[in-house]
Amino acid sequence: MPVRATLLSLATLFGITLWGLAVYSETSLAGGVAADGYGVSAVVSEDG
Repeated sequence: MPVRATLLSLATLFGITLWGLAVYSETSLAGGVAADGYGVSAVVSEDG
């Protein structure tokens, strides 16, 4: 039983991680600034 719980936990964490990456990717592809609910954002400057 502990092995099954461990595998389910890892699968859940993997799914949450992929979902989070998808949200950031979709926002940046749509031309927006990718930001989470805590105000963290990733802005790429083209000025150099």
